[in-house]
Amino acid sequence: MPSFLVSFLLVFTISVSFLSCITVGEVVTCSGIVPMRLRNDKISIADFGGVGDGKTLNTKAFREAVYRIQHLRRRGGTLLYIPPGVYLTESFNLTSHMTLYLARGAVIKATQDTGNWPLIAPLPSYGRGRERLGGRYMSFIHGDGLQDVIITGENGTIDGQGDVWWNMWRQRTLLFTRPNLVEFVNSRGIIISNVIFRNSPFWNIHPVYSRNVVIRYVTILAPLDSPNTDGIDPDSSSNVCIEDSYISTGDDLVAVKSGWDEYGIAYGRPSSDITIRRITGSSPFSGIAVGSETSGGVKNVLVENINLYNMGVGIHIKTNIGRGGFIKNITVTDVYMENVRKGIKIAGDVGDHPDESFNPNALPVVYGITLKSIWGEKVQQPGSIQGLKNSPFTGICLSNINLHVVPGPRSSPWKCSDVSGSALLVSPWPCSELTSPHQTGSCSDHF
Repeated sequence: MPSFLVSFLLVFTISVSFLSCITVGEVVTCSGIVPMRLRNDKISIADFGGVGDGKTLNTKAFREAVYRIQHLRRRGGTLLYIPPGVYLTESFNLTSHMTLYLARGAVIKATQDTGNWPLIAPLPSYGRGRERLGGRYMSFIHGDGLQDVIITGENGTIDGQGDVWWNMWRQRTLLFTRPNLVEFVNSRGIIISNVIFRNSPFWNIHPVYSRNVVIRYVTILAPLDSPNTDGIDPDSSSNVCIEDSYISTGDDLVAVKSGWDEYGIAYGRPSSDITIRRITGSSPFSGIAVGSETSGGVKNVLVENINLYNMGVGIHIKTNIGRGGFIKNITVTDVYMENVRKGIKIAGDVGDHPDESFNPNALPVVYGITLKSIWGEKVQQPGSIQGLKNSPFTGICLSNINLHVVPGPRSSPWKCSDVSGSALLVSPWPCSELTSPHQTGSCSDHF
């Protein structure tokens, strides 16, 4: 048996054994929503002329390998094995019922020749490219309308070589919105695990209009000054499990989204039933975020066991006028943060608009936000909760929160406006809007 098959079978066996332990309660996980599959049919990129010398362009090899998987339709799908080496390629699509398996030491590296990068239509819930009018560049590794797709391996690397794109953004020479590193659109049954993602041109992992998605045991890396390199952005998607990962990027580590202003309102697809658990990371922006594009609505999000270091904002729930939609039933618990500019921020004035056609009367509804068991060290500002005058944030529940503020010119107390809810065992003590017993309501269920 070839050595790469032995390695795959070993990793698969370990994964199955670990999942069986999870079912008896040793580790809490949501990864069972998508079962790991063993593919009987296995091919190597080398079978299609792939050369891992870091210089040869392997676009033809990747596209032919995926074409083979798509059209032969082997029972149970096919595993595409990437041996150790550096495989330079242009962007390529995946297909259903396949596993992209990166061996230890394997690198799939994006070409920096942006001239031939494919353009695709904007997402309907955004109405235009997120950065520029018109279409957008296709993600480096892309999937549309797929099911049963796995990206995994032995901690091989997918490298977007994004600095050329970052420089275009800084110099304002971008013609269209930058490509994500990996994107799945209208897809289901997706697993991404045991892979390193590095230097994405834009957002790293973007499941959009998708369901039953598991992302775990990944490492996501980009320079702290790299623009808009969000780690994982579930977008108008449901049943998403994000666990056991390390993320250090130039923007939000994880951001839940659901469309942009009038386009997201019209598309009307919420993000729901999302679990974010055991994430560690650093960023000058937010650790765990909801928004700011939430026009399709966001509900039923559980965030727990998070460790954040050297952050801009620890927990950030953000929306704006014109967004419409809702943010409800969000629970964040067991968070440790250290060296953070602001611990907690819930705001109704964050984010830009796609055009001037947004409806200023389309106000978001924010209620049922529970934050508990949060500990912070070296925090400059504890937090702010600032709703909208004509759409106050309600049902805000804070409990067992200790944010140790660093004395200095940048330190300030909590700031609140247009908000109601309750607080218990919060230090420093938050604003008066969260202290009246008669405002407790449903918050009492969490204390």
